[in-house]
Amino acid sequence: MAAPRTRTPRKALGRLSLPERAFVADALRTETVGGVLLLLAAVVALIWANIPALHDSYESVSHFRLGPGALGLHLSVAHWAADGLLAVFFFVAGIELKRELVAGDLRDPRAAVLPVVAALCGMAVPALVYTVTNLTGHGSAQGWAVPTATDIAFALAVLAVIGTSLPSSLRAFLLTLAVVDDLFAILIIAVFFTDGLDFAALGGAVAGLVVFWLLLRKGVRGWYVYLPLAVVIWALMYNSGVHATIAGVAMGLMLRCTTREGERHSPGEHVEHLVRPLSAGLAVPMFALFSAGVAVTGGALGDVFARPQTLGVVLGLVLGKTIGIFGGAWLAVRFTRASLSEDLAWADVFAVACLAGIGFTVSLLIGELAFAGDAVLTDEVKTSVLVGSLIAATCATVLLKIRNAKYRRLCEEEERDEDLDGIPDVYEQDDPAYHLRMAEIHERKAAEHRRIAAQKAAVARHGLQEVPGGAGEGDDRPA
Repeated sequence: MAAPRTRTPRKALGRLSLPERAFVADALRTETVGGVLLLLAAVVALIWANIPALHDSYESVSHFRLGPGALGLHLSVAHWAADGLLAVFFFVAGIELKRELVAGDLRDPRAAVLPVVAALCGMAVPALVYTVTNLTGHGSAQGWAVPTATDIAFALAVLAVIGTSLPSSLRAFLLTLAVVDDLFAILIIAVFFTDGLDFAALGGAVAGLVVFWLLLRKGVRGWYVYLPLAVVIWALMYNSGVHATIAGVAMGLMLRCTTREGERHSPGEHVEHLVRPLSAGLAVPMFALFSAGVAVTGGALGDVFARPQTLGVVLGLVLGKTIGIFGGAWLAVRFTRASLSEDLAWADVFAVACLAGIGFTVSLLIGELAFAGDAVLTDEVKTSVLVGSLIAATCATVLLKIRNAKYRRLCEEEERDEDLDGIPDVYEQDDPAYHLRMAEIHERKAAEHRRIAAQKAAVARHGLQEVPGGAGEGDDRPA
């Protein structure tokens, strides 16, 4: 009778495959640099807007209008940053999502369950916290979507500033969370913040997207073809009443993100590699510069905790995000019968969930859309996003610092390459050739140590023979 087969339990947040690890490292490197620029842009905006002598110039630049009015594009600088430059950010988000779906972790349903459930709960619980806060405080529920978004660049900037070395599995979890988070933020913007549709412009945008897709299918290359077409699609989408950033997402999703024979990188990965620095280094910091400039006074900060709309945003980011992501991850592991990687503990997941409470770029955008008719409340909601993100960042810093020694050991283990073949040793434990190389290396080291030991012994014997009055002297006295 055959022995019953035992099924090895799946590991949640286990070590990444080598190609996935390389991709995540490259993506996060750019996002970290962009996050530091984003942080600097936010600080500059706050200083610029809060120094009395400079405040008027900030307002003048933000509201300065430019662009062709005949095409409905005579917009303020702040508007160009929110609707124009952020389209580049969402274009990259679309490529990331497509890659995750066809070549990354989201391709495997078993691997996708954890980040998807965690991200969904990490959006639903903050929305619920905001709604309950406003219902009990007799506030407005229209800002329910503000605390639902995570800003991956800002979160990585915090990691860079505090010097925390997260292992690649946790960084990948945070990145995948942000990708799924961006997808649902896009859907929220498209569904809940679209009104007054111009069907002629919308039809033109859809026709442009069809042309874009056909050109990609035919293998047409050249930025001079796609860039003008992308601008036309964006302009039509803007005039249709649908938020213009949706055009960027749609075009990103159309790019092919799988490799074919003879290709080292897919077209999507190639374009993302080119455009991501533009997104992280220019588009998002410029948006932050003209969105984060709100008046921060003692009274304004006090009002954040006094009004239900702003208090709901803070509680949603700090409590809702943490509880939602941690609870969603725990439920996913519990009901899929997976087990957490032995290198990690639930305290690590909780710390990352807390870090995900940093909601900046998309939260500010949704805040502008949700309270577009009330400039005062819009600024107060922006202040609450900054306050909530700061509290979440502070809590995450404390929790991550407690575990940082362990993270550093894990990172060193992931990077160790004693056989100098360019592949970390942890990925070669099942390769006999690796162990043969290591045996040869150890044998060379052992031979070198034996040679050094023999030299030391010879020197010691020679020194003993030369001691005056010692053994071997010419007289007959005993040594």
